[in-house]
Amino acid sequence: MPSYSQSSDRTWREQITAMPPWLRRPLGKASEISTVQRIIKQRNIHTICEEGRCPNRGECYAQKTATFLLMGPTCTRACGFCQVDKGHAPMPLDPQEPQKIAEAVQLLGLDYVVLTSVARDDLPDGGAGGFTATMAAIRQVRPTAQIEVLTPDFWSGKDAQSQQRERVAAVVAARPACYNHNIETVRRLQDPVRRGAKYARSLAVLQWVKELDPTIPTKSGLMLGHGETEGEIVETLRDLRAMGCDRVTLGQYMRPSFAHLPVQRYWTPEEFEKLGAIARSLGFSRVRSGPLVRSSYHAGATS
Repeated sequence: MPSYSQSSDRTWREQITAMPPWLRRPLGKASEISTVQRIIKQRNIHTICEEGRCPNRGECYAQKTATFLLMGPTCTRACGFCQVDKGHAPMPLDPQEPQKIAEAVQLLGLDYVVLTSVARDDLPDGGAGGFTATMAAIRQVRPTAQIEVLTPDFWSGKDAQSQQRERVAAVVAARPACYNHNIETVRRLQDPVRRGAKYARSLAVLQWVKELDPTIPTKSGLMLGHGETEGEIVETLRDLRAMGCDRVTLGQYMRPSFAHLPVQRYWTPEEFEKLGAIARSLGFSRVRSGPLVRSSYHAGATS
């Protein structure tokens, strides 16, 4: 199967047309999608499904699942791949947000909830309190629900590493069902892809979780298509395993707009299958590897 690439001088419409067929999928039933959207919009809360333009949101909404985006829709960083709003001051925190999300979880009848957030480097705790407060609110109304967290690194640019570790520890103490922190790309491409983040710092977050509570599964993910090689991907997988990371997701980066980094390569489904097999051979207990895989895709699945 041939490789595909994106040329920066094409029009946006031409680039969409050139997208390989395995990256196109039906949106889903409008009635089922609108049920989730109505519950979200009525409470003025956010999901990464919408803010990040996830290609799986139709499927997930049809199953009445969503990944909630905490602390507003505006990120204080400027990663080159991400669709989430950035470039201006974030909104003040909504003190009722934890309760609003808990209501949405109850109305949707969710048994497995994923909580993520924008980076909030402007907050004294980097946003760790938003995770713990929302987890507590959900457990009050739906105590049997499992809650997975997908956190930023909680580093504001000036903190000591001990402060960063304390913020991770606060979320770990709330006992999530899984602690996810995405490394996003290989070591060589961190600076252009993840502005404000560092490869070693992300590995440290995953290591701290295991040091603080070895019973909590840890997870990370990569978006392929930025120019990485297979060897670099395998190196990253080995580095994650060295930190005790249990689960991994591998998906294809899809350029949201001309303002974002161009796609350097579309990895084929067969290549994703091969990389998934390599990840399993390295000892990851749960692997999701495919062009449309994202961090929270089928997060609650048991295998």
